Amino acid sequence: RLVRGGVTDYVVKHRLARVVPAVHRALLEATERRHRLEVQRSLDEERLFLKALLESLDNGIVACDARGALTLFNRATREMHGLPERPLPPGRWAEHYGLFLADGKTPMPQEEIPLYRALQGDVLSHVEMVVVPHGQQPRRLLASARPILDSGGRRLGAVAALQDVTGQRSLEAQLRMAQKMEAVGRLAGGVAHDFNNLLSVILGYTEMVLATGDVSDRVRENLEEVNHAAQRAVELTRQLLAFSRKQIVEPRVLDLGGLVQGMEKMLRRLIGEDVRLTTELAADLGRVKADPGQIEQIVMNLAVNARDAMPQGGTLLLRTADQRLDAAFVRSHLGACAGDYVLLEVRDSGCGIPPDIMGKIFEPFFTTKSEGKGTGLGLAMVYGIVKQNGGYIDVESEPGRGTVFRVYLPRVQERPESLAGSPARSAAGGTETVLLVEDEPSLRTLIGNTLRAHGYSVLEAGDGPQALALCSGHHGPIHLMLSDFVLPGLRADALVRRAAVIHPEMRVIYMTGYIDDTVVRDGVLDPGVALLQKPFETSVLLRRLRELLDGADRSAA
Repeated sequence: RLVRGGVTDYVVKHRLARVVPAVHRALLEATERRHRLEVQRSLDEERLFLKALLESLDNGIVACDARGALTLFNRATREMHGLPERPLPPGRWAEHYGLFLADGKTPMPQEEIPLYRALQGDVLSHVEMVVVPHGQQPRRLLASARPILDSGGRRLGAVAALQDVTGQRSLEAQLRMAQKMEAVGRLAGGVAHDFNNLLSVILGYTEMVLATGDVSDRVRENLEEVNHAAQRAVELTRQLLAFSRKQIVEPRVLDLGGLVQGMEKMLRRLIGEDVRLTTELAADLGRVKADPGQIEQIVMNLAVNARDAMPQGGTLLLRTADQRLDAAFVRSHLGACAGDYVLLEVRDSGCGIPPDIMGKIFEPFFTTKSEGKGTGLGLAMVYGIVKQNGGYIDVESEPGRGTVFRVYLPRVQERPESLAGSPARSAAGGTETVLLVEDEPSLRTLIGNTLRAHGYSVLEAGDGPQALALCSGHHGPIHLMLSDFVLPGLRADALVRRAAVIHPEMRVIYMTGYIDDTVVRDGVLDPGVALLQKPFETSVLLRRLRELLDGADRSAA
């Protein structure tokens, strides 16, 4: 029994010695497997989190390994390149992904691609390039890239971040255009002001000499040619003033569709028989408040431009509609304001506008027509009129596929007014006393002689202080002050306020070739302000004087 018990203990101990290590190993392996599973699960979760994070970014992220094979291509990058869920296989990146230099025309060399340069060890920031996705519009990107290094400094690959700045660059271009147009507009307005003084003198003296009848036929013909050239120059200055938004306007509440419909017959004659004119005029169209003459200028200039773009004939569509511009439109169209508008669309099937000159079409004196075929002021005038009326103009064009101009004018709720004009009055003289204030000596002499020739008593001053001195020294009534608005020493509005204390009976007419915001708000005459736009004919001057003086007589009676 003792022997048998010893043997049993020996066997048990021997078996335990073999089983315990195996169990221990099994337990260790199970623990390791569980740990590996937990680590793998944690890594998978981190990968999913990282992927979700990268997919949620609006900026593109792309990475490659040390061999140049792409290992990461997030959602934003795929959208920028117009790619499916999985990127194309590695190869020549510029060809695969439509990469171009900043000019948008030159394919980007492999060695210039930011990710490739980072793979060589470079660190880059804000490199501008253009991506042209297949079947989509080009997109302008800013790329920053750097190499991926391990703890020992060995390059494992490279990563690049891509920012889509297409909209930003578009807005920057629009802002530069708006600033340039504003600066050119101020210059154009100033030139027109000085030029109008000279034209007033030329027109006045030629009209005066022609009216005498004491000239030979040859001299008369020469003077009539001078007068004709001066009238053409007047039209140019008016176009400059329209562009610079310094033109005098008489706004009325208009039915835009009715105005366009009334111009159809004239437009058909203007564009010729080889251009087919069609209209789509919306019923129950909203009203706009604008000068009807200015709106006609917009339609005629856009129609003429469309005709010139279709030398072999084509179609011209005029369309009107009510339109609401929302915040999204305003964000992408610098200068537009949200609100309710009436749309005038002019669409042609002509040659279109090349992208490289699209940004210049509204500049004064810019034209693609041959010499003598145009002044380059038509679209500049359209731009100025639209801006002066608080509107917005948009252009869409593609070479060979025609052009669309869209003019948005603010919609109003007032009822439309009649376009019938008041009957013209004949020019006549008078015996009243007129205080003439003009700093241009030749123009002052011309106007003074003209008024005296028609019976008026004239007091002449070259600036504000001289005019005040004449007011103080003249003991009789001064019935009317005829004054240029911009005067040296004292501006005309300040002069009028001080002179009215001395001569409260005095009426006032301002003369100007350049509209000042103190007299005019947004190009519209303030109530009660009489304004005579330079250059003017003698008959117009005499008629305006009589209208104001006769009105004063009726109010006194």
